[in-house]
Amino acid sequence: MPYTPMMEQYFKIKEKYKDSILFFRIGDFYEMFFDDAIIAAKELEIVLTGKDCGQDERAPMAGVPFHAADFYIDKLVKKGYKVAICEQLEDPASAKGLVDRDVIRVFTPGTVINTNSIEEKSNNYLLSIFKDENNYGLSFVDVMTGDLFVTQIIKCDDIRKIYDEIMRYNPSEIIANNDFFSLKKLVRVINSSKIYINKYENNYQDFESIISNQFNKSLNELGLEGKNYAIKSLTTVLIYLKELQKVQLSQLNNLTYYEDNSFMLLDNNTIKNLEIVQSPNRNNSRDGTLLSVLDQTVTPMGGRLLKRWIEEPLIDIEKINLRLDSVDELFNDFKGRSDLRNALKGIYDLERLSSKLVYQNINAKDLLSIKVSIERLPKIKDLISKYNSIYLKEIFLKLDTLQDIYDLIDKSIKDEPSTSVKEGNIIKDGFDKNVDELRKAATNGKSWITNLELNEKERTGIKTLKVGYNKVFGYFIEVSKSYISSVPQNYIRKQTLANAERYITPELKEIEEKILGAETKLVELEYEIFNGIREQIKNEINRIQMTSKYIAVLDVLTSLAMVAESNNYVKPIVNDGDRILIKDGRHPVIETIVDDSFISNDIEIDEKKPIMIITGPNMAGKSTYMRQVALIVLMAQVGSFVPASYAEIGIVDRIFTRVGASDDLFSGQSTFMVEMNEVSVILNSATQKSLIILDEVGRGTSTYDGMSIACAILEYIHDKIKAKTMFATHYHELTKLENQLNGIKNYNISVDETNDEIIFLRKIIPGSADKSYGIQVAKLAGLPNDVIDNAKKILNSLENSNGEVAVETAATQMDIFSFEKDALIAEIADLDIENITPIQALNYLYGLKKKALSLRM
Repeated sequence: MPYTPMMEQYFKIKEKYKDSILFFRIGDFYEMFFDDAIIAAKELEIVLTGKDCGQDERAPMAGVPFHAADFYIDKLVKKGYKVAICEQLEDPASAKGLVDRDVIRVFTPGTVINTNSIEEKSNNYLLSIFKDENNYGLSFVDVMTGDLFVTQIIKCDDIRKIYDEIMRYNPSEIIANNDFFSLKKLVRVINSSKIYINKYENNYQDFESIISNQFNKSLNELGLEGKNYAIKSLTTVLIYLKELQKVQLSQLNNLTYYEDNSFMLLDNNTIKNLEIVQSPNRNNSRDGTLLSVLDQTVTPMGGRLLKRWIEEPLIDIEKINLRLDSVDELFNDFKGRSDLRNALKGIYDLERLSSKLVYQNINAKDLLSIKVSIERLPKIKDLISKYNSIYLKEIFLKLDTLQDIYDLIDKSIKDEPSTSVKEGNIIKDGFDKNVDELRKAATNGKSWITNLELNEKERTGIKTLKVGYNKVFGYFIEVSKSYISSVPQNYIRKQTLANAERYITPELKEIEEKILGAETKLVELEYEIFNGIREQIKNEINRIQMTSKYIAVLDVLTSLAMVAESNNYVKPIVNDGDRILIKDGRHPVIETIVDDSFISNDIEIDEKKPIMIITGPNMAGKSTYMRQVALIVLMAQVGSFVPASYAEIGIVDRIFTRVGASDDLFSGQSTFMVEMNEVSVILNSATQKSLIILDEVGRGTSTYDGMSIACAILEYIHDKIKAKTMFATHYHELTKLENQLNGIKNYNISVDETNDEIIFLRKIIPGSADKSYGIQVAKLAGLPNDVIDNAKKILNSLENSNGEVAVETAATQMDIFSFEKDALIAEIADLDIENITPIQALNYLYGLKKKALSLRM
């Protein structure tokens, strides 16, 4: 038995989109059939029903109203499904036979265009990866902001480097060629990060024409000449987007090619450890991060730009100082900064609004948002005209106030238009004479209808008479049944109700045709004119985007200046030297959340003494101190003022951190192995310009092994790398290196001890700690008194095991059963080797080894 014609049409379209859930438009609903319906019913929690399809069994069916489709599409996309939208391409009322239908767009996690489903101050990136052996091309694109970043990584055998680059942009979707999927561990990690990834092969060879047609520039002008892997990844993403979105991607009119030496490199561990943009301790939210402190932006574009600046600190001194000088001017002009901030507050998300022009899902209210935003531009330009810093002067000269776009919207779009562009009430009176004439005809007709009701009441004496309208019968005269006898002869009965009769008259039908004809033509004409206005504005999308970017920069600079004043920051001196000198430095995040006043600390570290060994008890503040130094350096290179009374920062090319226990997503290795892997990356990647933070390296193995490894690491950094390094440790033996290696200096966290009670003074001072204060810290942490007392006894036994108090070293601190070694030595010394059999000797040797191993644990 054949399927119905409509179902045949459905199958023909579905065949092209097998990997998508097909939203098939039927009237006012999007319907899904068969497996799509079963999946949608489950995932969307909607009713699963059936539809006659010409077969014995009804086809499973589920549907959603077209006006609420965005909500359901977003829900499916967030769950990792592709959704293909199949629209009616003609008016069903005028269609001859089966309504023509086709897919107009496919939505995926990286190509959603519903602004309500995307976080306002974050980008939603789609990543295209091309892999050829150990060479990679990567292209990151945000289709709603027009941001496009392209790079390539050559001869890379470390998949962690590829992973770090991916996670720096944190895309919601990745498309990659088949070769990339040979990296099974990396693919597994990406999947575990809840990033949608799928294979997509691009067999098109004419890369240059695709790119030049998109950007109207040559490969050389775009900085892509000879960058073959980047070119292939870029071409792939452009083809993919055109296949899915089926529009000219006018919002993608430029790109940024970058390399890993374009800015300070921050690997994924460092971003997490320093809590720069997300806090692992707060479900990866912004709360408690550097971004949360610095972000006082008032526009979505500014919020997104600040996040990017923080993730990509500069290493170009000139560019850093351009930012710092601009922040400085705004910092010193409270009124001007406040006025500028207030002007920026009224600006909508111009980047995403301009992309809605491309996707033709912009409405009249959106155009008014563009108009309101543009209206503020002359004021903003005037406010920054007085500034002398180079960056602000450049923005003043280049800021396009888009006056022609403002004038077009102001003259054409009503102040309170309809939300739907297909319902009329969009175009202003006086903009188009045909609109005015049709509107007048419709208005006059409605006035005639109103007068008709009054006249008929008076003429017939029927007090309950009223003129009404519905879509089925059009205009009618309604009379209650108690007045039926008074109905004039020229009334023609049309409908009987329980308590009334409805009538029409020839005159009423004649005027109805004029009214409805005018209204229909008016709606159609307004929609046509609106589309023309939209196209005019779309042609200026590049100008709108450039203005949006300048507004974002002003917003970020104003935010940094405001935070600097509120939090008592100082302008850092940034130079090309190798010294980091900070006076009264503070942790930018912790100082905003602690109840007590934050204890500030100094640091001076340079090429003569590049390595700091920091000792002191747990909880005293070693980790906080090291993190705050790293964050201050990062802030300075972002172009921000810093929490200190004075700061001189020599450019850092990369910040490395090995802090605490971290998860190794690439293998199920032990904590110690993970630690060693991370240290290996640091030692193989750091340069003299790097800043290295190492916290308790070596503690994951036995005392002597750990101390030996830590010592060797320090010596290697000192002799080979010469990077600025902060090394916190409980291995007090390491402090002896200060006397052996010229580049090492000892520091410790000062502690006040009175009557076996300690107070952390949180102050960094020269020299090494004389004690570890482990038992006192345990007491502060709330361990039971019995445990504390017993620990003191054991410690006393250890210290006096040789008849005198031993000098506390890392070994005695961490290996609390070292006194058993004396018993083992005595046992070996008393062994009678003359009277022991070979088998007994072998068993005894096995036992000795077992005891020795237990003492090393």
